Amino acid sequence: MNVTEESDARERDDAHLQDVEPGAGCTEIWEHLSEERDEQTEE
Repeated sequence: MNVTEESDARERDDAHLQDVEPGAGCTEIWEHLSEERDEQTEE
């Protein structure tokens, strides 16, 4: 990801889902968000 793409990703409302695989279901999305939240609380 280059600087421009990184900047655009920060501005997007759905940027927090950029690592979720296309076609992922509710469970996969929930797990992804939960893991990100856990990582943020550990920092």
